[in-house]
Amino acid sequence: MLQDKFFLRKRIQSILLITVLLAITYGAIIITEYDIVHGFTSFPKAIAWGLTNFYPTEASLEKLPNIMEKLIETVLISVAAATLASIFALVFSLFGSKTTQLNGFMSTISRGIATLFRNIDVAVWSLILLFSFGQSALTGFFALFFVSFGFLTRAFIETIDEVGGGSVEALQATGASYTSTIAHSVIPSSIPQMMSWLLFMVETNIRSATLVGILTGTGIGFSFDLYYKGLDYNSASLVVIVILLTILCLEIISNYVRRVIL
Repeated sequence: MLQDKFFLRKRIQSILLITVLLAITYGAIIITEYDIVHGFTSFPKAIAWGLTNFYPTEASLEKLPNIMEKLIETVLISVAAATLASIFALVFSLFGSKTTQLNGFMSTISRGIATLFRNIDVAVWSLILLFSFGQSALTGFFALFFVSFGFLTRAFIETIDEVGGGSVEALQATGASYTSTIAHSVIPSSIPQMMSWLLFMVETNIRSATLVGILTGTGIGFSFDLYYKGLDYNSASLVVIVILLTILCLEIISNYVRRVIL
């Protein structure tokens, strides 16, 4: 009897949730005046346009050296932002982790800063920094750095909490100092997982760098924006293909490194 009431309550909750979601979706369609029929019927036309216009040609391949130069710049900025952010994130995660915190106040401050930086989207950071640094590579670097710092700090805190507890207590029981505990227990036991998070952040940064480049006028994103707005769709398609191949190569390398270190 109790089991029947439990499942009945779950069904009612599910129906209510679906009803609310459908109502919100219908309301959004009405407010935005979105034409569902036109949206679905235009989809095949968009695919046909892509197949007939969005592909590299012999003329567009001549621009490959310039595209590769911008791509290398983008990759280097993404890697530099993630690497530098990981160093700052490691310091803040040590203060923020329940296992290695110095006191509750610093732990709360570290977690609060990480939450703030993580929850602001990279596009918003780009627009904010654009007013300070203008259209330059520095704007893209700082936008990726801030997002990477927030994400990695949170990830490192959870990593230290998961893997550092037992070994920290063992060293503290022997009278080891705080720095000795960090150097001989927390870092060695956490470093493989932290490296995995760092590689994930590098991959994410390269994907985000395209959008950041469009907003800040730098890197491979700027090349795509330039070609697309100039109606040079063949060159723009070449940029997209180069980005896709780069992300695939990095994912393969990243997975290989993860298998080696984990």
